[in-house]
Order: sequence, then structure tokens, then C-alpha cells
Amino acid sequence: MLKDFLLVGLGSFLGGGSRLLVSRLMSQWMTTPFPLGTFAVNVLGCLLIGFLSGLPSGGALSPASRLVLTTGFCGGFTTFSTFMNEGAALLKDGNMPVLAAYIVGSLAVGFLAVLGGQLLAEFVRS
Repeated sequence: MLKDFLLVGLGSFLGGGSRLLVSRLMSQWMTTPFPLGTFAVNVLGCLLIGFLSGLPSGGALSPASRLVLTTGFCGGFTTFSTFMNEGAALLKDGNMPVLAAYIVGSLAVGFLAVLGGQLLAEFVRS
């Protein structure tokens, strides 16, 4: 358990640092009101986790490497990739009602939670 924890922590550290670099590079490269850096990170993270999860188990990646790269790096790079990968797994299993609830619920409740957190911070400040 401790080994897995440290592996995920290492991957998360590298993923989070990479997210910062990609976001900053994108914002320096192009100025737009559209959050291009975050968009690029989310798309790249989805591409990477899709590729990694599409590789056969026990093939090119050891379980430890898969853990570092998917849960660790991709999770640190963007949790959006994990969200999409879990959605793809539900689709693959044919679990459409749960998939719909997961996507709609995550987006709606997540957005409302952000707004609620902002209101709470405003309340605490005053």
C-alpha cells in the first residue's frame, strides 16, 4: 500500500508540474478569453489516459507503471481525464443510465459546488 501511495504521489507531482508548464506555455503563446491552457491540458490528459488504458493488461506496462502513469501522472495532470476514462468504461460496459447520471451529475453538481464554495468564501470574508 505504501509503495502504491508513493508511486501515485510521484506521478501526481510530475503531472501537476506538467499541467502548470503546459498551461503557462499556452497562455503565453495565445491570448484569448477562452481558457485554452486548461482545455489543452484536459484534451492531452484524455488522449494519454485513453492510450494507456487501451493498452492490454500485463503487456507493455507493468501494474506499477500503469499506476504511476494513469492514477498518478494523468490524475495530477488533469482529473478531467480520469472522469472521461471512467465514463468510457461505463459506456464500454453498456451502463448508459449510470453513464448519463455520472456525466450530468458531475458537471451540474460540480459547477454548483464551485458556486457554493465561492458564496461560502464571500460569507466568510464579510
